[in-house]
This record gives sequence, structure tokens and C-alpha cells, in this order.
Amino acid sequence: MKVQAVSNDVKATYGEQQSEMERYLVEGEKRALALGNRGPIRYNKNGSLHEDILESYWETGFYVFTDVLDKKELLDIEKDVNDFLECVPISEESILDQNGNRAITSGLRARNLFWATPLSDPFGGTDIAGGRHPAKMFEPTPTENAPEKDIYLILGSLQFSEACLRVYGHPDLLRVAEAINGKDFTPFNEALFIKRPGIGASVAWHQDGLTHWDSPRWDYGTHGFNFMAQVYGSTAANGLWVVPGTHKLGKLDIKKLVSEAGTDRLPEAVPMLCAPGDVGITNRQALHGSFANVSENTRLTVNFGFHRRESVLGVTAGGVHNARATYDEKRIKERSRLIPYAIDARRQKYPNESSYIYAPLADEEDKYRWNAQAKVNIRDYNLQDLSI
Repeated sequence: MKVQAVSNDVKATYGEQQSEMERYLVEGEKRALALGNRGPIRYNKNGSLHEDILESYWETGFYVFTDVLDKKELLDIEKDVNDFLECVPISEESILDQNGNRAITSGLRARNLFWATPLSDPFGGTDIAGGRHPAKMFEPTPTENAPEKDIYLILGSLQFSEACLRVYGHPDLLRVAEAINGKDFTPFNEALFIKRPGIGASVAWHQDGLTHWDSPRWDYGTHGFNFMAQVYGSTAANGLWVVPGTHKLGKLDIKKLVSEAGTDRLPEAVPMLCAPGDVGITNRQALHGSFANVSENTRLTVNFGFHRRESVLGVTAGGVHNARATYDEKRIKERSRLIPYAIDARRQKYPNESSYIYAPLADEEDKYRWNAQAKVNIRDYNLQDLSI
């Protein structure tokens, strides 16, 4: 299996809705580009993240950082993902890969692979993930040559790809995380999203947070954010869509919004448009989703999120990305070790780059050297995710 190995002899479409969908995509692109929330990562003279970026992020709920990853780093990610896909189970029920060997995920306790019928919406209108995807997306009809099922989501991705681990340790991205969530920011979880042409599943409209909505301390950043590094770019047809400003509105009645619109094409939504190497950032409280990928372009997204420490410390949560638990200092420290591991892995690959210093574990930096033993130590690390 290759991430882009799809036959396009016959094109999938939105059927009778195709012309309306095409018009929606064009109009969405215009709305997105008019927002002005994109550009390179920039700093003030004192080294802090430029206030224009922060202002735009907090206003719209997302931002596109341009030209963050160069072509060589993108090729490293692509190779790692293709190597991984060569070793995954041949089907959802199998423990063997296409070569007859035990699959790379065999023996792991955490669930890492999510499969979907081509162009389907596996979460919408179900109780999955706490029922946070209440309205089902339109499901186009796949072509006859489409596979029965395909992998569209990989969790715990840092244990499968050193290239993704190095992105996780990118100093500029970690400086952005600090600017938004404070120096003591914590991890959330990491994933790879694959939306292949004519196959990629949709993700129904949702807000990510399941806790804190009624807290008197809730604010615009309580549920943290996700970075989304784009390997091949992200278009209106295959990319994430966000309804700007909804991160400030609290818990929304999503089913009502879709019903009032009369369609899953929400009128105020905009696509996150990215070139290869761009990295989007989205507030987890913003209403967002993506449509089934009937386009000819693959989207491969390196996804990873961060929380404020105050949003997770002492909180009892989980049930979606990890088992329900109370997140104490020990749990947070154990999960946070992936950050210094990633920083060291990146330092080894890019020795001339100025590394980020992660304050909570800075005094124990020598404990987190990236080597063969560390690779063993992080197996099943995502059992310790900090989902709120």
C-alpha cells in the first residue's frame, strides 16, 4: 500500500450535488483568502510570537503558517508513511501485512488504525467519540475500483515515524505552542490523516472538547489546539473546513446548524488552504470538519495537539483517545516525555538548528536522548494521551 497509490481511471463525484459542491468550494476559497490569517511564523524583537499572528488566531480560531517544512523534510515524512503502510494489516481483521509478516501494529495495546468505507462518514450521526459528530455528512458513491475499506487515520504516529517525531520537535512550532498555551504546555495526541483521491472519508462537523464547557473558567483556549502539517498541501476539496470565530461561542448545537442550513455545506465555513510544507493551527473549540475526497489530490496531514497544563492537571477525562483517568503530575510528565525525545531527535538530524527548550523537563534533558532504547520505551505511548 502506498499513500498515493490510487487508480483514477474513473472519477468519483458528488452526483447531482456536484455543481453545487463545486460552487461552494470556489466561494469558500474566496472567503478563506479574505481572512488574511496566513503567513510565515514571525517574531517580535524580544523573541515573542508576533502579535499580529496571535490576534488573528484568537479572532478566527485558526491560522496557516506558510513554508514551515522544506521539501527534504516532506520527502522524509512521505517515505516513513509509505514504509509504515507496507507493514500494516492487509485488512481490518488481519494481524498479517501484505508480505505475510506480523503487522507493525500487532501486539500493541492501543488502537492505532481506523478504517473506513471509501467516501463514507464513519463518525457522523453516531455515538462514537462521545457523540460529538451529531450530523452525518453526504456520502458520495465510490467508483467500482475502490477498495472495500481503507485506512484514513493513524494514532500514536510518533512511534511509527521518526520524521513525524522530528516535526513534533520543530522549534518554531513549539514556540508557537508556548505563546498560546504557556511554557508549561502539555501534549494532547498525535495522528496521521490520509485522504486519498476518490477514497478519503469525511469527518463530520464537530468541536473537539468533551469537558470544561460548563466550567466558570472556560475561555477561548480551554481545549487547546491542533497543528496540521501538510505533506502534499490541502485544498478546499480535500482539506479541513472551519467556521471562523466559533471557538468563542461555547458548545454549539451542531445538528441544529446543519438542519437550518439544509445541507452539510455550512454557509460561513472556510477551507484551510495550504501548500506543501505549510502548517495549519486550529483551535479545538472551533467548529470544523472535512468532506469526502472526490478530488484527484491526496491529503496527508501530520496532526498533533497541545493543551494548557491548567486544562488537564487534576482533571478526570478520557474515553475517546485514551481510557478515562485523572491526569496527575505523574501522568502529565510521562506523556510529556515525547516532547524532549522529539527535540533531541530533531537536534540529531538538524544539528545547526537552534533547539527549543521545553521548560517542564529542561532539568532532566539528559534522560530523554533519542536512541534505540527510546524507540522501545515509547511503544504504546498514546495510551497516556491527555484527552479532554
